[in-house]
Amino acid sequence: MAQQTAISPTRAQDFPEWYQQVIKAADLAENSEVRGCMVIKPWGYAIWELIQQELDGRFKATGHTNAYFPLLIPVSYLEKEAEHAEGFATECAVVTHHRLEAQKDEVTGKTKMIPAGELTEKYVIRPTSETVIGAAFARWTSSYRDLPLKVNQWCNVMRWEMRTRLFLRTAEFLWQEGHTAHETQEEALEETHTMHKVYEDFQRDVLAIPSIPGEKTEAERFPGAIQTFTVEAMVQDRKAIQAGTSHFLGQNFAKAQDISFAGRDNTQQHAWTTSWGVSTRMIGALIMMHSDDDGLVCPPRVAPKQIVIIPVTPKEDTKQAVINHAQALADKLSAIRFHGQPIRVQVDTRDIGGGVKKWEWVKKGVPVRIEIGPRDLEKGSLCIARRDQPSNEKAFIAEDEFVANAEVLLQEIQDTLLKRARDFRDAHIRTASTMQELEDNFSGEGEADWLLVPWEASPEQEEELAKRLRISIRCIPCGEMGQGDSAPCILTGKPTTQRVLWARSY
Repeated sequence: MAQQTAISPTRAQDFPEWYQQVIKAADLAENSEVRGCMVIKPWGYAIWELIQQELDGRFKATGHTNAYFPLLIPVSYLEKEAEHAEGFATECAVVTHHRLEAQKDEVTGKTKMIPAGELTEKYVIRPTSETVIGAAFARWTSSYRDLPLKVNQWCNVMRWEMRTRLFLRTAEFLWQEGHTAHETQEEALEETHTMHKVYEDFQRDVLAIPSIPGEKTEAERFPGAIQTFTVEAMVQDRKAIQAGTSHFLGQNFAKAQDISFAGRDNTQQHAWTTSWGVSTRMIGALIMMHSDDDGLVCPPRVAPKQIVIIPVTPKEDTKQAVINHAQALADKLSAIRFHGQPIRVQVDTRDIGGGVKKWEWVKKGVPVRIEIGPRDLEKGSLCIARRDQPSNEKAFIAEDEFVANAEVLLQEIQDTLLKRARDFRDAHIRTASTMQELEDNFSGEGEADWLLVPWEASPEQEEELAKRLRISIRCIPCGEMGQGDSAPCILTGKPTTQRVLWARSY
């Protein structure tokens, strides 16, 4: 008889629908009344706030400051950078009028609101802010002494997506976008690589996501960029999620926006710029990376509550004593710091059944669940359940011992999730040397491994193959993975030392 699970269907039965049901069961988000947009509910937004907090500290430690720029971008700004504009043209939401006028329908008697006051200058709701921030940089820069400029903004953006999936792809989503301007090409390239590494380290250490860092091919680059670097995550159905990008923009935007300055030799020069960003898509990657058939599994470092204590109070005469002890335990645990912050603890005293409470916290992915009743008080012990283990698995441990080792336990869960994800990823990346191997791997609708192959073909050839097999080159991996002995390109037969990763993706 199959074991009952909290989530139906299971991952094996229907992975995309399982993903949606995990989000629903964990109460993370829901589709909004506005087509293609989502409401991020408190538990989901708390995860985003923790992501923000962690990343914001890393950005400031690397010399960046936060700013805010307009939501509306003049279409004329996009027209200055043709390649960039073309890359986002089909995703832009355009603002064309500045007021509404009430008009009564003579047949139905209902009042309709009709757009009026057509704008002379049309605006797009920002799909990304290179152009509007470039205009600001142009105002702020006159001398090499004004450089570098290194700003970040936390904001929302809109890309008119109709085939949406909560967190992974919605018309409006939350993100951060960093933008910098530099005196030299070398400084801008160093910035691009620095932020690429910040993303890789953050996702590994905080989200327990072991991404593959690499460079995008020409066909996959950010519109207008000279180079785009990415971190690619493999989730449990073996598809790739682009979890963050860092772009070296060269002088393309600087020339279009006239970000120029008097150099050290008194000649007029254009700045070298970069941009980089991650979004709420990382929450989608986290869900697909770690969760199981009982719901969300949340790494401790971004869990809104890291420990939940459930008082077990079968008798009225011992109820208050158990609750008081549970609160005293929570106070002890909250005084302990995990990665520089107090452990986040909640005592669940709601007047509902213990089984209901248990499964709610299981589905929300809380790393550690404690049940404590009158007998536990007498014995000085706790009933402990870890979310990285089967949901019905419990252990009894002395309370003093648990308190002394709470920080170690949370880190152990964090490390277990990372190792599990890394082992899965490494087991499903294979090398291939022929087109036949590539086609065999990606034929059919089932799960497919990532393939590392020799590659030396044109962007047009890459796009044709990607369209035919419905796959894409995720990146040219950094380091040794992206290089090998000279071998024939699997498509053209040209000798190459370069290796690329092909995969299906979200």
